[in-house]
Amino acid sequence: MRGSPAFAIAPPRRAVYAAAMRLRSDIFVSALMRRVFARGDFAAVEVKGAEEAGAVFVRQVFRDGTESLYGPAPQSVFEAEESGLRRFEARLERVEAAAVADALARERRFDGDLWVVSIEADALDDLIEFAGAEPKDDGFFRR
Repeated sequence: MRGSPAFAIAPPRRAVYAAAMRLRSDIFVSALMRRVFARGDFAAVEVKGAEEAGAVFVRQVFRDGTESLYGPAPQSVFEAEESGLRRFEARLERVEAAAVADALARERRFDGDLWVVSIEADALDDLIEFAGAEPKDDGFFRR
């Protein structure tokens, strides 16, 4: 009985997403490297992580031999509508290369799917977005 309401098929429902989806890590890293090269600076992927959702760490190398390390900012600095963004926070600033290598080795033991992108540039302000100095207080997590 085709026309019978008991056998009617409901139209497919479309999912409604409240938050924006995050860009895949491999696409983010690829776009970051293209922007670095377009500026005339140099970048290389030191460690390739999970393509879909690996954490991205940025290793900034300065001309004097010092390095800085930037990692993913905690979720407490994001507003609900910003959950799809990738923001970074400074983990180490202008230290010896060995200190950055040690910090990355510790992070890698904790998360084997992370990415490490090394960038030789004086400033990263126009390449990656940094989290604010103070994370948003959500009443639950505190720094």
